[in-house]
Amino acid sequence: MNKIYAFIDSQNLNLGVGSMGWQLDFARFRKYLTEKYHVSKAFLFIGFIPDNQSLYTYLQDSGYIVVFKPTIQGKKKGLPGTKGNIDAELVMYTMIEYPNYTKAIIISGDGDFYCLIDHLATNGKLLKVIAPNRKYSSLLRKFSSSITMVELFKDKVKRLKKRGIPSGRDPLVVLSS
Repeated sequence: MNKIYAFIDSQNLNLGVGSMGWQLDFARFRKYLTEKYHVSKAFLFIGFIPDNQSLYTYLQDSGYIVVFKPTIQGKKKGLPGTKGNIDAELVMYTMIEYPNYTKAIIISGDGDFYCLIDHLATNGKLLKVIAPNRKYSSLLRKFSSSITMVELFKDKVKRLKKRGIPSGRDPLVVLSS
């Protein structure tokens, strides 16, 4: 029996979808991953900000295994913000869990994951790369036959209304370094 795990770069996913003018409903997305790809575990990597506890509870209640990265205050493009780069954590967890799944889905368009995706593909463990939009890294073109874009199933995962997520600024937006 195949065990399918998903490893999600929440920042890349959230910003990528947002750049197309809509917001992802993470609960609907988790349900889609289960129904379409039979994902039994979905690891979601995110920078930890204490004020966002209700968001983290929502994500956990939606079926994600949330993996936190400590954040730091920094600047991007001269503006103050919070940094929480999760790349190392995503790679590490994918490799720690390696013996426990038969296939993996990497959800990011970030070229920093090239070596991970290449390793999974070479060893027959890559099921899919789900990129947030068409602007994924050119490094990933090698895997184009395994790449799909979230926009292709937008109607199934688009946020229709706020559901238990804090109002105001989008708490998933954390600057990447």
